[in-house]
Amino acid sequence: MSLLLISGTSTDVGKTVVTAAVAAAAQAAGRSVAVCKPAQTGIAPGEPGDLAEITRLSGVTRTLELARYPEPLAPDTAARRAGMPLLSLDETVAAVDALRDADLVLVEGAGGLLVRMGEFTLLDLAQKLGAPVLVVAAAGLGTLNHSELTTRTLAAAGVPCAGLVIGSWPAEPDLASLCNRDDLPRVTETGLLGAVPAGAGQWDRDRFATAAPSWFPADWRP
Repeated sequence: MSLLLISGTSTDVGKTVVTAAVAAAAQAAGRSVAVCKPAQTGIAPGEPGDLAEITRLSGVTRTLELARYPEPLAPDTAARRAGMPLLSLDETVAAVDALRDADLVLVEGAGGLLVRMGEFTLLDLAQKLGAPVLVVAAAGLGTLNHSELTTRTLAAAGVPCAGLVIGSWPAEPDLASLCNRDDLPRVTETGLLGAVPAGAGQWDRDRFATAAPSWFPADWRP
């Protein structure tokens, strides 16, 4: 069993779509996949959240959400405002452990690496599970700073970085995006595994699942 945590460098960088792409690529290679989203915010009870989108794009059906809060805020803030309990690190570790019969377990965080999903951050969870973190970065201005801060934090905590993925690569990249694609590996000292085309999250499942393996190195196995 492989375990991979997925974090963004910030919010709205394409983390959910990248999670779906990794899941689709693993399934195309014949591996069983389970996906955990510990905390979902900004979605009302019964409404489809990030896990529903991952299922729609990748076809993965084994998913687990531990907590849901109505306001689109950091999970710990949203929990407090809703008068709901915060997730604990131990209960989240136990939930992820229950999925370990899958070949690959993916855990999608909330926003950036140090966003509190409850009483803990994704960094805390990675340390507790002994798992690497895949970092999803933006393409444009600001991404070098956000990405280096994230990878330096991982390194300081002794957590392996599985690599970088640009979560939304524009069809017509500007100069900053083109330069950033070259500079990201240099400033982060981390391999750039690939980039997901902008708008891929709007594709249907067949198109997305067929294309997803081509977005990662052929020899990469999370």
